Amino acid sequence: MARIKLELPETFTFSTLLPIRITDVNYGGHVGNDTILSLLHEARMQYLKHYGYSELDMDGVSLIMGDVAIEFKNEVFYGNTLRAYVTAFDFSRVSFDLAYMLVNEGDEKVVALAKTGMICFDYNKRKTASVPEVVKEKLSGI
Repeated sequence: MARIKLELPETFTFSTLLPIRITDVNYGGHVGNDTILSLLHEARMQYLKHYGYSELDMDGVSLIMGDVAIEFKNEVFYGNTLRAYVTAFDFSRVSFDLAYMLVNEGDEKVVALAKTGMICFDYNKRKTASVPEVVKEKLSGI
């Protein structure tokens, strides 16, 4: 069976710290795959907030997640703190990708690599919307 192999940008424009709580740990004694997805969501929200946006208001449009891919690299345990790196790339007319790298602050091991496909959406019209040019400029560092 072929495994997912992500090709992510070499540089990231944002990072934040995410502490691992006891409720993040599963019956195996480590952070579960569902929690990694939740941590990506938190990192995305902090990334958007850093640029003055939210998932419901990104210069007049909203965001929905079209897809996600995660490569699990190492275990994470209660008490660890992760540094989540995030950056936007691969813009199209109505979408873009967000790349993530989660790194354990204690030993600098990469815990997970991930990508989410984000689609701009107009909830009033119930259809996709164009990525605002100002959003593209801010998130891509133009």
